[in-house]
Amino acid sequence: MKNVLRILPAAGLWTAVALVFALPKLSGQPGWGGIIVASLAQWWPWGVLATLITAIDDRLPISSQHRVRRFTAHLGLGLIFTVLYAYLAAYVAAAMGVAAWPQIGGTTLLMAAWREMFWSLLVYGLIVGVWETYRHQQRYAAAELRMERLERSFAAARLNSLRMQLDPHFLFNALNTISSQVEREPRLARTMIEHLGDLLRLSLASHNQLTIPLQEEVAFLDHYLAIQKIRFGSSLRVETNIAPDVRQALVPGMLLQPLVENAIRHGLSPRAGGGTVILSAQRIEDKLHINVLDDGVGGDFRGAEGVGLSVTRQRVAGLHPDGSTHFSIRSRPEGGTAVEISLPLQLVNA
Repeated sequence: MKNVLRILPAAGLWTAVALVFALPKLSGQPGWGGIIVASLAQWWPWGVLATLITAIDDRLPISSQHRVRRFTAHLGLGLIFTVLYAYLAAYVAAAMGVAAWPQIGGTTLLMAAWREMFWSLLVYGLIVGVWETYRHQQRYAAAELRMERLERSFAAARLNSLRMQLDPHFLFNALNTISSQVEREPRLARTMIEHLGDLLRLSLASHNQLTIPLQEEVAFLDHYLAIQKIRFGSSLRVETNIAPDVRQALVPGMLLQPLVENAIRHGLSPRAGGGTVILSAQRIEDKLHINVLDDGVGGDFRGAEGVGLSVTRQRVAGLHPDGSTHFSIRSRPEGGTAVEISLPLQLVNA
């Protein structure tokens, strides 16, 4: 079946060539059927020989870099195929009834091959030229595909490396928070450890995934906030506003936790009365917009980002290296800090 599918396009191509060359002879000439059959008998043999020519070109033990040697080799092969074509065309013409069988044999065909040598070599050269151009395009496309796969693999490895920087940083900070409660509130410290266990389980579950649904990232964040609420009590207030149509949007794992941790540690923790962290996510046109706001002490983070913020910035940019993402940190006029992220909206199974 595969061979039939390969033969049909080739047969159609050489039939089309035969019809094109027959058209000038059809105008004002009777017996158009015989003209078309004669043209088919002239060009179909080249279709048969083209398969053999391309097979020999593929196996020619001369590199394409040695152009003079390949040209010389094909010139010799072209002379051989000129004779083969003369005999094959004569047999096909006789079989199709446009030539007599007695004409096949002797020196008649050799003389015909000599007279048509220039045109036969020209057709042979066109077949070789088109085939080598096709092979060059195939090799170029394959090389581009390999390069694209390497680039994707490199980007994935870099993003995983950045994620690995976040994991120990987050774990160290979480353990510090829990250790501060062990002696004062052992029961609460135990609850915090339970939440930390859930955090580690969720982190390991998504460790090898470049992106996860936003709702899973929010579930991870909820366990982290549970630990922080035990520590800060009523002084820590969190408002979450996730639009329903972006809950299945794909985001880098551990995207929100470093942002919220930064807001709590650097924005709210220095204030005696604590404060509020507001997390929102919504769709604007074809982008996912995420905002993490706090009403803490604020500050200028330019050139002074910690590990969490700097790694998160790199991960957002690395996920879409075409520059379609946005990550900014600014002080709010009413007090506190705002982190704004936008990236192309990609939904699960979209």
